[in-house]
Amino acid sequence: MATWACGMPARRLLLLAALRGGDPCLARGSGGGRDYSKDHESSWFRSLFVHKVDPRKDAHSNLLSKKETNHLYKIQFHNVKPECLDAYNSLTEQVLPKLHSDSDYPCDLVGNWNTWYGEQDQAVHLWRFTGGYPALVDCMNKLKQNQEYLEFRKERSKMLLSRRNQLLLEFSFWNEPLPRPGPNIYELRTYKLKPGTMIEWGNNWARAIKYRQENQEAVGGFFSQIGELYIVHHLWAYRDLQSREETRNAAWRKRGWDENVYYTVYVSFLVAADTASIPRNLLQFHNMIKCTIPSSDPLKDYADYGCYCGLGGSGTPVDELDK
Repeated sequence: MATWACGMPARRLLLLAALRGGDPCLARGSGGGRDYSKDHESSWFRSLFVHKVDPRKDAHSNLLSKKETNHLYKIQFHNVKPECLDAYNSLTEQVLPKLHSDSDYPCDLVGNWNTWYGEQDQAVHLWRFTGGYPALVDCMNKLKQNQEYLEFRKERSKMLLSRRNQLLLEFSFWNEPLPRPGPNIYELRTYKLKPGTMIEWGNNWARAIKYRQENQEAVGGFFSQIGELYIVHHLWAYRDLQSREETRNAAWRKRGWDENVYYTVYVSFLVAADTASIPRNLLQFHNMIKCTIPSSDPLKDYADYGCYCGLGGSGTPVDELDK
């Protein structure tokens, strides 16, 4: 269920499975159809029109992050050679929990996952540094002197195709990720925002998060500080896929949740789901996206991206559904 916009990644959904050895969120004690509300149709209609975004008056880190905790997060995405995934998991399970439990290192391994649905053969690690940037630098300097960790990195490099990371801050209105009983599945929803809309996103979700607390599914909300900018990650936990469906459908039945979706459309690049069935309420927004895919096969474009690009990638709609 990876999601894509026409020509650029916009929003990504990953379902994550915990690695062996327990459920993620390991901190050392610290921190089919939807039932829409009756205003749903008018909310989607309003989202077709231009929305004014207010200018911000301060840095995102000052306006949106928690002041009382001074936590910095690092998220790592490791694309593993398919034949090496089991060996990679075994290696990380030997080394990473030791760093988590060693009080000399000011870091916690919050989560340790393999991707279940989404990008395959991928490992995702979420770290928390208590004390902000000084804690991160202290940890990095100590790791340079840790011979076991250096050997681990050398061996790990043989198993990877690519890797990337981001430094994140947590939204002030989200819960801090805490240990929870398992097993669970975790859903990481990643959004690429339009520049200048991060504050509006935060203000909207500060109101909307109350609709997603009924089953304690909200794990954490983060925004990028270093690395690719204008990126937001929302992390959710569910008992299983059926629980996920029931929880999400329950949110749509609550008056006010559709307003959250309405504002989300404004500030994030629009997408269509990469599934066999493309929801029409997403396709109706195709005319708001500048499509740049240089293809002469619009039927293939629809199958791959959930939209038609027109002959030769001209962007011309080819039927009424595309319009």
